[in-house]
Amino acid sequence: MTPSRRDFLKTSTVAAAGVVATAVSAPQSAYAFPENPLTASAMPTRNLGKTGYRTGIFSLGGQASIEQPNNAEVAIPIVERALDLGINYIDTAAQYGGSGRWSQRYIGEVMKRRRRETYLASKTHDRTRDGSLRLLEESLKLLNTDHLDAWQLHHVTTQDDVDRIFAKGGAIEALVEAREQKMVRFLGVTGHSDPGVLLQCIRSFPFDQILMAVNAADPHHLSFQQELLPVAVEKQMGIIGMKIPARGRILSSWNPQHGSEHSWEGAAPKPGTLNMREAMYYTLSLPVSTVIIGCDTIAQLEENVKLARDFTPLSHTQLAGLTEKTEPIHRQALFFRTWPKEG
Repeated sequence: MTPSRRDFLKTSTVAAAGVVATAVSAPQSAYAFPENPLTASAMPTRNLGKTGYRTGIFSLGGQASIEQPNNAEVAIPIVERALDLGINYIDTAAQYGGSGRWSQRYIGEVMKRRRRETYLASKTHDRTRDGSLRLLEESLKLLNTDHLDAWQLHHVTTQDDVDRIFAKGGAIEALVEAREQKMVRFLGVTGHSDPGVLLQCIRSFPFDQILMAVNAADPHHLSFQQELLPVAVEKQMGIIGMKIPARGRILSSWNPQHGSEHSWEGAAPKPGTLNMREAMYYTLSLPVSTVIIGCDTIAQLEENVKLARDFTPLSHTQLAGLTEKTEPIHRQALFFRTWPKEG
């Protein structure tokens, strides 16, 4: 990062009201789009909203093995193999891997050599301008790049999140400043918990893309598919689906002994009801640009790429049948939603 850019990050201030008023169109990026020459033959591709980029319908998430500490021997080969298989979108976040920032470190090792082959998206979980800009500077260093293709607000969950992000000195100022300085190309917002919260965000600011949790159990509770997805489509946003297998909890192969009783994931006391093909094809049959899935092994990665290559859309009847099939396990398949407190 050049000294002048670093000085800019530390000293400039943009009023939130001005940010929203002036951020209607993004400046032209100084960087050419990445291109993986294998993508078109590896799987179907779709437009990433109005960005002008075409992404393969299966993309690599930066969690699972890729965020585990001291796991380079497993994680780095997964990222390498993903690019070899034609994946051209990789998602990570400053928060993945905790304070060690393991996800960004592993991906950064591959980006040293192969940055031009993939669209690279990361996130800020800080709700302030200054904190977010510090995270961005650290992220660029760890990822061994001078720019991100997308920088996103991470895990927007509550009204308080929204209020802080859009307040004076909030994170939205950092996003716009970073784009103006061509440190990031596109801006996005992400969330798992409540469609109403994300609706406020995309109605308040012209984000380029949205990462939303939508799987076959989605219609059972606080449905993103019914409330949020149509608005994102109308706005021609790039739409990325996540939590497809619900960290394995929607799958019949899920082992309940792996569940945690006292964590964000909550309890998952029984096996799921779908196979991976059903889980992935459900979300890919919706108007999404791509789906991101974290992988524990190269074998999982290769299976997902094969499923993407062979994808054919499901009918409305088939989609409804899969949603009905998830009803008995919908709570564990939607562990990331906002739920009423028990007791």
